[in-house]
Amino acid sequence: MSTDAEAKRRARLRELVAPATTAVVTMELQNGVVGAGALLPALVERVAETGMLSVAGDVCQQARDAGANVVHCTAEHRPDGRGAAVNCKIFALGEKLRVEQGIVPLAIGSEGAGLVAELGVAESDVVVPRIHGMTPFTSTSLDQVLRNLGITTIVAVGVSVNLGMLGLCINAVDLGYQVVLVRDAVAGVPAQYADDVIDNTLSLLTTITTSAELAHAWGHL
Repeated sequence: MSTDAEAKRRARLRELVAPATTAVVTMELQNGVVGAGALLPALVERVAETGMLSVAGDVCQQARDAGANVVHCTAEHRPDGRGAAVNCKIFALGEKLRVEQGIVPLAIGSEGAGLVAELGVAESDVVVPRIHGMTPFTSTSLDQVLRNLGITTIVAVGVSVNLGMLGLCINAVDLGYQVVLVRDAVAGVPAQYADDVIDNTLSLLTTITTSAELAHAWGHL
């Protein structure tokens, strides 16, 4: 990339992530999703391999320091499963675990439902939980919360690229938001497929960046 093109790209990123209108939105960075005892061990392994939890935590802190908002989207389940539909394979896996073993990794109020320590949750952060569905916008208060905060750009981090993150980004674009995806603060499985989703789908919907580029953008405001 030429020097001029790189300068324009960085200027565009700085414009997109202006703190007053930007929120970092984390997706399911919870102990019961990416920690011990989670439903998908392969995802837990991939998250550990990439080190993306510490990167996501850094992005959240950089946002706070710059004056941007941080919003955490979480999944929570009732121990009895009420209010959630079992209408796809991944939900069926969770329901089987609940029925046969009495295990609910994301039970409301449990440690599993809690956000991972790496995020360093601050009092100013907003948490938007849901007890149903795959994505955080559908039938939750997320859209209204973001609009009430004056947000026009979402900086997306979390899991998983091939499921929840994909849905988050598509829904955000449909709702009129600009979306910036932090490549080293997301993960999915299989790893190559997640990369393909970023390169061939999300790159057409979002602005792909890295935590270092984002830090540079916020550091020059």
